[in-house]
Amino acid sequence: QVQLIESGGGLVQPGESLKLSCTISNRPERYVLAWFRQAPGKERAFLASINWSVGSTFYSNSVKGRFSISRDAAKNAIDLQMNNLKPDNTAVYFCAARRQFTPSENWNIWGQGTQVTVSS
Repeated sequence: QVQLIESGGGLVQPGESLKLSCTISNRPERYVLAWFRQAPGKERAFLASINWSVGSTFYSNSVKGRFSISRDAAKNAIDLQMNNLKPDNTAVYFCAARRQFTPSENWNIWGQGTQVTVSS
């Protein structure tokens, strides 16, 4: 079973940028990988995904144009570059994976999450 480990969370001020990383333990080419976030008192929400083997990406309308997902083959990792952060972006950010060719809602592998706090 593949394991996902997130890193890069922290405290930033409104308007600043932050990059999160998710390391995949093995065979990332078998998976579609994604970032989600869960704010206090809210449900977990999809942000962006990337198909590792072909590089195609997909974004939630809520982050399109401000967040960017990418893969780093040298590190076996995906990154989430977040720009112009806002206080309501404060959440725990999770990395997730599903095998290729499985239904898009079938995110069944999760990392432990990393906290992002946007506050002045």
